[in-house]
Parts: sequence; C-alpha cells; structure tokens
Amino acid sequence: MLNNINLEISKGEVVAVVGPSGAGKTTLIDLIPRFYVPTEGQISIDNQDISSFNIQKLRSLIGIVSQDIILFDDSIKENIKMGNPEASMEQLIEASQMSYCHDFIKEFPEGYDTIVGERGVRLSGGQKQRIAIARALIKNPPILILDEATSSLDTVSEFYVQKALESLMKERTTIIVAHRLSTIKNANRIIVLEKGRLIDSGTHDQLLERNDVYISLYSSFAVPP
Repeated sequence: MLNNINLEISKGEVVAVVGPSGAGKTTLIDLIPRFYVPTEGQISIDNQDISSFNIQKLRSLIGIVSQDIILFDDSIKENIKMGNPEASMEQLIEASQMSYCHDFIKEFPEGYDTIVGERGVRLSGGQKQRIAIARALIKNPPILILDEATSSLDTVSEFYVQKALESLMKERTTIIVAHRLSTIKNANRIIVLEKGRLIDSGTHDQLLERNDVYISLYSSFAVPP
C-alpha cells in the first residue's frame, strides 16, 4: 500500500524507483497505465487527471518493458508490429536495428517471418527482451516504464538489452524499476521507497552520502564503483 506519495516527473526525465522488496515499487508504476486506481489523490499527465482519459488513449501514451515478456505464437514481424500495426517494413527493420535484434533475426532461415512459438519458446531470454524493446520503439510512446527489464539475463544478453534500452529511452520520460542498482546509477533522479512511502530522492552520489536504505540496497548487490 502506498501512502502520501507526492512525485512530479518532468518531460524527458529518467527517474529510477528503488526500495526493499514490498516497498511498493511495482504498485507505484502500475498506477500510471491505470492497472490500479488510487483510492485517494490523483495522477496527472500534462496537468490532466488520467481518470479522464479513455483507457486506450492513456495506454497508447505508455510503453512498458518488463521482466515477463508476452509474445504470441506468431511471427517475429507480427509480434513487433503489435506496438504499431500500421508500421511499414522499413520502420520495423529500423526499430529492430535500434533494439539490437535485427542481426539475430536475420540468422533464422525465415527471418522476420520466423514463428516464435508459444510465449516465444524459440527465443532466448535476451532475444525476447530485445523483441519487446523493438515493439516499444515502433510504438514510439512519450512515456516509458521499465520494470526489471534486465533481470535474469546473462552478462552478454544484459549488455545488448542495456544498449537497446539506451536507444529506447532517448527523448522519452522514463521510469525505471530495478533491483540491479548498477542499471540505474545514471538516472537523472532516484526515488527511494520504503513501506509504501517515498523517503528520499536524489542522484546516486547524493543518496550514497545520506540515505541508509539506499546504501544498504547498493551494498547488498556489491556493485563496483
């Protein structure tokens, strides 16, 4: 449960949300696309209460890349085009190149027509993540939510996914939830949650100097300086 959260995010800002397990990180970001409705207070985009948005319109403004990727038993092309069914093949290839998946797609005999299988069983975890990033790129949303997007990946896959995320985050308002604090050190601002409350906000260096919760989280992952 979240309590008395007062948070303003500027256009184009990259904000990371961290905190111990159960602090309310996922609950916070799930309020933005209205997966949950707050019992009090309001959430606004450009000074307009999101409760007044048509739900499809609201979610068209938001791209989400999470640990649990949903792929359908269809071609790679159609899975990417879910982000924008009207996209041309040229746009699809451009999004795939920016998300570092064009090269591995071309290695399949059927290329973009490759059927990925139920839940993307024919693809590795890193490949599925990059397909999801290509889908978000082709959607071109102004707001981006990354929820544990690099969790459970090996080092090589994480490297390519991080590069793809850098392409995706350019000129977008981005909210990142991550347990691997190394992935969010360069955020413009880091929000620290504990027991449903926002207890601090600052840069990585500022929080390391003053916030015991952040210091504990950072130390527990033995992240190199």
